[in-house]
Amino acid sequence: MKKVLITGFDPFGDDSVNPALEAVKKLAGIVTEKYEVQVREIPTVFNKSLKYLEKAILQIQPDIVICVGQAGGRSDITVERIAINVNDARIPDNEGNQPVDTPVVEGGPVAYWSTLPIKAMVKEMRDKGIPASVSQTAGTFVCNHLFYGLMHQLAQLNDPPIGGFIHIPYLPEQAVKHPGKPSMDLETIVKGLRTAIEAAVVYQKDIITLEGQIS
Repeated sequence: MKKVLITGFDPFGDDSVNPALEAVKKLAGIVTEKYEVQVREIPTVFNKSLKYLEKAILQIQPDIVICVGQAGGRSDITVERIAINVNDARIPDNEGNQPVDTPVVEGGPVAYWSTLPIKAMVKEMRDKGIPASVSQTAGTFVCNHLFYGLMHQLAQLNDPPIGGFIHIPYLPEQAVKHPGKPSMDLETIVKGLRTAIEAAVVYQKDIITLEGQIS
């Protein structure tokens, strides 16, 4: 049985709820013949988020790590392809930190690829009627910071778990406060994340299919 660690951020900015945390809480404690899920809340704070994640990985010793964050304005569940070594915060984090043009890890590689079967995860979600796509950018806020930090942590291990990041849309109650922005109901998000977990468990190698973008 594979152990899956899935994380979600606490609310940040002007929002009193974070769909990432609300969704992953619904997955806590799931146990099947193939996998079990453990959930951790991550603070939306530069550097502190990485310490929380590192502690969770040491405690759980997972086979799969999936970090989840909110991407207000996106209309589907987006599985991230790449994390970049830069912090460039448009707004302060939850403790007032606002790094600009600083590295996530001093001297680290420019970027890390996700090691999740990202295209297979997207395919399986779409097959279940859930809007999903591959994303080429996780931004430059705490989501990318955590994604890069995760992959850097895993790169230091002899037998690392696979890992990566997924962004999800606003919940409908958030979209009311952000006119014109798309949203997705919590039930669909949870179904999508569970489908993504199951794909990560099953697919030992990613599929080859078109998911690129022109611009």
